[in-house]
Amino acid sequence: MSKLDGKVAVVTGGSKGIGAAIAKALAKEGAAVVVNYASSKAGAETVVADITAAGGKAIAVQADVSKAAQAQELVEAAVKRFGRLDVLVNNSGVYEFASIEEITEEHYRRLFDVNVLGVLLATQAAAKHLGEGGSVVNISSAITHVHTPSAAVYAGTKGALNAISDVLANELAPRKIRVNVVSPGFVVTEGTHTAGIVGSDMEAGFIAQTPLGRAGQPDDIAEVVAFLASDDARWLTGENITASGGIR
Repeated sequence: MSKLDGKVAVVTGGSKGIGAAIAKALAKEGAAVVVNYASSKAGAETVVADITAAGGKAIAVQADVSKAAQAQELVEAAVKRFGRLDVLVNNSGVYEFASIEEITEEHYRRLFDVNVLGVLLATQAAAKHLGEGGSVVNISSAITHVHTPSAAVYAGTKGALNAISDVLANELAPRKIRVNVVSPGFVVTEGTHTAGIVGSDMEAGFIAQTPLGRAGQPDDIAEVVAFLASDDARWLTGENITASGGIR
């Protein structure tokens, strides 16, 4: 029997990168998965096709989780299709670097709306359906303690997410719903390729700081999330696991 047999999971931002790997890892462990996307419909449908081809269950649902009505519709779609909700992975996020001279109101609001408000709204919607044994896993970043230059706003969103997760772990604990965080280090994804980080001096710097001596891969993060989503992690809540190859 797999770790998540009979469970239903929603993965926000599940159309590519770490989110796609998480969706596949949860499905591999037996969960029916709702793959959320904001704009990449083709990417989400590819993830769903990969899951169903491997014998799993999945659907793709479009929603901008920074909008309350859409976050609610996402969760309702999961419950309508699969009858319940057991796991929420708040993976949806935006990362953009800007020096202090380059920060704008638009940059700030874009990052905080998705990375912070989106987590609050998705969790608010999910909490109405999560029961005893439910698991919320929030994807943060090791950048909160690596202190990368030009990442003030992005690191600020993840610091806020960490604090919110600690509060929600206590708030939802009486209902036996667990809330944990995974903080990846540098991971090779479509996003880090697009941002020009892969192959750059920045990537070399990250790897040089990593005791295990390599860049992370999406599966390195996904397996940790699958563990936290499962009953194997039943005694863990309020934890923040830094999945970074040893970066501290």
